[in-house]
Amino acid sequence: MKMARRVVSRFVVTASAIACVPLALSQTGTSVNQGDWPAYHGNEFSQRYSPLDQINAENVGSLELAWSFSTKNFGPPTDFTNPSTPLEVDGVLYATIATTRNIVALDATTGEVRWLWRPDEGERFASAPRKGAGRGVAYWQDGDEARILSILPGYHLVALDAKTGIPDPEFGDNGLVDLMVGLRNAEDPRFGDTDIGSSAPPFVMNNVIVVGAAHSTGGRPRSKSNVKGDIRGFDVRTGELLWTFHTIPEPTEVGAESWLENSAEYTGNAGVWAPMSGDAELGIVYLPVEDPTGDYYGGDRPGSNLFSSSLVALDVRTGERRWHYQLIHHDIWDWDLPSAPLLADLPNGRKVVMAVTKQSFVYTFDRETGEPIWPIEERPVPAGDVPGEWYSLTQPFPTRPAAFDRQGFVENDLIDFTPELRARALEAVQGFRLSPSLYSPPSLAEAPDGTRGLLSLPSSTGGSNWEGSAMDPETGILYVPSRTQLQALALAKNPDSDIDWSQGGGVRVPRVDGLEVVKPPYGRVTAIDMNSGDHLWWVANAETPARIADHPLMQGIDIEDTGIPTRSGILLTKTLLFVGEGIGTADALPKMRVVNKQTGEVITVMDLPDNQTGLPFTYEHDGKQYLAMFVGGRSSPAQLVAYALP
Repeated sequence: MKMARRVVSRFVVTASAIACVPLALSQTGTSVNQGDWPAYHGNEFSQRYSPLDQINAENVGSLELAWSFSTKNFGPPTDFTNPSTPLEVDGVLYATIATTRNIVALDATTGEVRWLWRPDEGERFASAPRKGAGRGVAYWQDGDEARILSILPGYHLVALDAKTGIPDPEFGDNGLVDLMVGLRNAEDPRFGDTDIGSSAPPFVMNNVIVVGAAHSTGGRPRSKSNVKGDIRGFDVRTGELLWTFHTIPEPTEVGAESWLENSAEYTGNAGVWAPMSGDAELGIVYLPVEDPTGDYYGGDRPGSNLFSSSLVALDVRTGERRWHYQLIHHDIWDWDLPSAPLLADLPNGRKVVMAVTKQSFVYTFDRETGEPIWPIEERPVPAGDVPGEWYSLTQPFPTRPAAFDRQGFVENDLIDFTPELRARALEAVQGFRLSPSLYSPPSLAEAPDGTRGLLSLPSSTGGSNWEGSAMDPETGILYVPSRTQLQALALAKNPDSDIDWSQGGGVRVPRVDGLEVVKPPYGRVTAIDMNSGDHLWWVANAETPARIADHPLMQGIDIEDTGIPTRSGILLTKTLLFVGEGIGTADALPKMRVVNKQTGEVITVMDLPDNQTGLPFTYEHDGKQYLAMFVGGRSSPAQLVAYALP
């Protein structure tokens, strides 16, 4: 059934029943410098930094649970893994909860509910590709007027009164804008239900709401055709569409020449599924654009495919392109830009924007002009032998900073704790192609040379991923969480799709009695001085898991902390770096490391009631600093927990 023109038939708005107390909004320019956390990553620069220092190295070990808020009764269904980061403004928290992405306002000192708004999108929700709590909301304020903005699973933009939770009657259609309207390819007969939504919050700056797009995962796409992930700007007061930027160009637009054989006409995706960032003074919003349909095979989209896998700078008021830089030509690794670009005014005077990538590079540019801070070299990369594929002969390599995690996979990267383990690891990878180049291309699960796929490192989930990085604006030091995990890229025919090749074939990454064949560390945080591009230190994101330390083949071997291949959420304050163990592997524990941000030394390890799932954040209200995050992922429903000093 076509959903492009369908509108929401009913919304259950419980805000008026739950909210009784008007919320104070006395601040005229809320920011992390005032003790708030008013944006997904703290500020528009996406720095994940707060200057608060009431919690410091001397007392952080004394933190106690101040309050918790369970999402158990706010489904349906019960949500066990909430990846969102709530916002905090003047003593009120705003969060998305439950699979249907309810929006709740909580007292920041007690966790008590101030109001709740619950959508009911009907069939639109049922067919949505990105269900779940999402990653949070956006906040906008002008004097006494304040709004909470969110993108629902069924791809509606909603604006709620921050005081009451009631939809703004002056915004769109009684508080709602149907984001399905105006999409390219949305009503094409080649599609079923329109495959588009969003998990990230909208980005709001200079009275413009910028909305991204996310699709179903593209490893085995249903077709070589899909709806296009255009980026749009809306007026924050009225919901009026202001502009549309085509990430896949129309025939007369810049970049059209990079799509050969008319492939831009039917190819889809190339949205922005990650959060965005911006410079209000320059009036620029920075887009981390994803790859096109499909993730690992691009024979149906020959050419370098602008503006996919690119950093794009737009005028936030008009949507006009200021500059762009494509970080991967013709992406066939699913190494799209996974997180909000980081902005900083460095102590050396440079005003930069940084794209921290899955392939473990930090691409750094002058954020006004797009000129690289350090040279980026186009270097030859190998071509593959997948029938019908188009290969780029070169890829851009930044010369500084050095990669923050491992790139490529050869025999020297195999575990060698003992001669026996080394020999067994060599045996385990027989029949696979290794990756002597970072950009070694995917191969067939049943290749003519008898191999059964490529062992690629990093995997398509990084390196770095959606959790983003943290920047210290005082020192110019960047802190990047990353993971080291092999991926088997093995393409096979998909009889259910018109695309020639898809990820598949039942090929798995080999192991040795449950041990990874690649050397540790498997998860880390790296400190990089962005004034010079030099690495300062790195620290593992977790201890060595028991399944490795106690493994029969590891008896008598003393190894340093291996870390775990998970997505660690991090937070930076005046003196501390907080590092969660995240989720994504059974090795992840409900713990958070507190690290000396200057040296990498672990100060203490906090026990959490469950695994960190949302990104940690901090705020101060009534003279008290809180450390908070969503936890879950195991057997208990997701809950928001807040810690403070006794």
